[in-house]
Amino acid sequence: MRRYFGTDGIRGIINQDLVPDIAFKVGNALSVLKRYPVVLIGRDTRQSGDTLALCLASGVCSGGGNVIDVGIVPTAGVAYLTKYFNADYGVVISASHNPAEYNGIKIFNSRGFKLLEDEEEEVESCFNTTNLISHPKLGSYKKMDTAVDFYVSYLVKTCGCDLSGLKVVLDCANGAAHYVAPEVFKKLGAEVLQYFTENSGIGININCGSLHPEKLREKVLSKKADVGFAFDGDSDRLLAVNEKGEYVNGDLLIYALAKDMHVKGQLKGDMVIGTHHTNMGIQKALDSDGIKLFRADIGDKYVMEMMLKKDAVLGGEQSGHIILLDYMTTGDGILAAINIAGMMKKENKKLSEFCDVKMYPQTNINIQVKDKIRIMNNEELAEFIDACRKELGGSGRVLVRASGTEPQIRVMVECEYCDRGKETAERIADFVRNINN
Repeated sequence: MRRYFGTDGIRGIINQDLVPDIAFKVGNALSVLKRYPVVLIGRDTRQSGDTLALCLASGVCSGGGNVIDVGIVPTAGVAYLTKYFNADYGVVISASHNPAEYNGIKIFNSRGFKLLEDEEEEVESCFNTTNLISHPKLGSYKKMDTAVDFYVSYLVKTCGCDLSGLKVVLDCANGAAHYVAPEVFKKLGAEVLQYFTENSGIGININCGSLHPEKLREKVLSKKADVGFAFDGDSDRLLAVNEKGEYVNGDLLIYALAKDMHVKGQLKGDMVIGTHHTNMGIQKALDSDGIKLFRADIGDKYVMEMMLKKDAVLGGEQSGHIILLDYMTTGDGILAAINIAGMMKKENKKLSEFCDVKMYPQTNINIQVKDKIRIMNNEELAEFIDACRKELGGSGRVLVRASGTEPQIRVMVECEYCDRGKETAERIADFVRNINN
């Protein structure tokens, strides 16, 4: 059973849950699993990124592996560059959308896919076996900050559309997108207004990015922009704001892409992979367009697993993880953004015209808890949730789950009747709080 890995790699508060020794063990484990591996390492802008990246590199090199450190790069950039340089593993040092005091470790295989759960268990199984290679077979460490430009060039090439005439606002979350996103849009000809592009790491995700799009909305309206895009710390999430100042989440963006790809004959199998969080309104709209929605467990790795199983090319989450498998092996916020912008330019339409869907109101509540596993195994809670589902009947859905990255229980109630959904969600949240106390 995995102790360190959650739904998206290892995640925790630096020097509390996540100490440098863990990074060393991860790096060294890769040299146990494969003799003399080449390991590519990238990170977001967090101050703790240097410490973890160097410790991980030390673990690799001490086991005889060679390291290519590409510096600050979006998560999808690491996936792409791992294949580009024929590396055996790609490692991202990032805590994605979490605050600056958090950090994390994600691992990609040589094909640019995140490790499966059993593969993560293999990594952990090596933590008790330190592989130390004697001189002169120690590995080497190579810094290559310019490698990010290969990823930039690839994104520009995939768009295949001149974006001149579009005024685009970008919120880079003071994270890994700070250079890549503006550079890509500028190379494609768009007029770019860029914000939150600090790379010190201090302000990463703080009142900015895909979880805090209020300032993006202000800028889109005040600058009379065509569209705004907000990324998270490692740029694997995307949220948009349309020309009216309305928020456009991952569900709506996936719907817009699916419909466009379907019309052009690019949507393989006429299917999309979502999650149990995907809005019922999206499912109904897709059905009316002749597109099937399949629901995976929440977490982009589970979306990817189902995409591979079903042979689908488009999938993602309401949170803004969007996977375009014809172009990238993981969620890529910048890739999704240029595809949305390209769609707008080619069709000469506003984003609001692509997202005309009647959504079911959703209430989401996150409850901080001491022991999320104990709470999720509580039989009384399970019985209460079942009773709430029966009360809603066919008018709504209930989803209660433990966060894969934080000590939280997440409650989602989706109901055709907004007040009823909110009331149900609050009742479940109160039940969880009582158990926690």
